Amino acid sequence: MSAWKAKRFWKKALVEAVEGGFTIRLDRGFVKTPAKALFVVPTRGLADAIAAEWEAQSGLVKPETMPFTRFANSALDKIVPQFDAVVDMLAAYGSTDLLCYRAIGPDALVERQALAWDPLLDWSAQALDAPLVSSAGVMYLAQQSESLERLHGLVADLDPFQLAAFHDLVSISGSLVLAFAVTRGRLTASEAWALSRIDEAWQVEQWGEDEEAAAFEAVREADLLQAERFYALCG
Repeated sequence: MSAWKAKRFWKKALVEAVEGGFTIRLDRGFVKTPAKALFVVPTRGLADAIAAEWEAQSGLVKPETMPFTRFANSALDKIVPQFDAVVDMLAAYGSTDLLCYRAIGPDALVERQALAWDPLLDWSAQALDAPLVSSAGVMYLAQQSESLERLHGLVADLDPFQLAAFHDLVSISGSLVLAFAVTRGRLTASEAWALSRIDEAWQVEQWGEDEEAAAFEAVREADLLQAERFYALCG
């Protein structure tokens, strides 16, 4: 027996102001999260973007075409109930940040990483007041506790909706520094993506591209770009 799939039942998806922000009205009903929580987002711009996702549905509802709805659901159902745990999990990336672990060789790759990543670590020290050190190899590298505490505090300053997008910026790039660089306008998500894939790009140059891996990477890059836009609409 095939699984039941939701079909469009509404004529119009509209944004409506409510206490605490904005919600989406589908004819006479209102959108709720999968956990049946009230679906309220903080800004009109974000609500408009989510309403556009619902309005674009035709026939069977396709959740994969509704990334902003997914981010909002995650914020309300997953992050709000366990905010501190999510903050701890993301802040932990500071102790194993991608930018801090460099290749041992060849020299050309070592140089490429240094040229691309050193300026971002300098930026972290200055703009975030969180200096991090780097080293060649994969052995664990201890960072200053003051820097890690500072990064933890910056993550904790985000609201649940920002944190939903920030989660993808961090987990996809593998770098807390790159994620903050995007949210603070130091980098675009496209630039952060390229910086996070220096090793992968090197391998492609040496051995050629694997089509299946390339397709997977394209999806991940699109997810990163969507996270950037969602974060921008939260403010």
